[in-house]
Amino acid sequence: MSEQAAIPFALIFGIVTVLLVRSRDVKVWQAVSIGLFGIYLGQTPVVFTVDSVVTWAVSGFTGT
Repeated sequence: MSEQAAIPFALIFGIVTVLLVRSRDVKVWQAVSIGLFGIYLGQTPVVFTVDSVVTWAVSGFTGT
């Protein structure tokens, strides 16, 4: 995954994280969102696997 492809994901997950922290109510799916933000932001080697799973999940919800 290139840096250009990871920036939009990091931005989206960052915005979601800020909104969750402000609401002071973090649920399980929200904690997963925060974890994904960290993985995309850190660009660890596991990001390729996580990106494949996220792409698969998003394509399943959007039907593409």
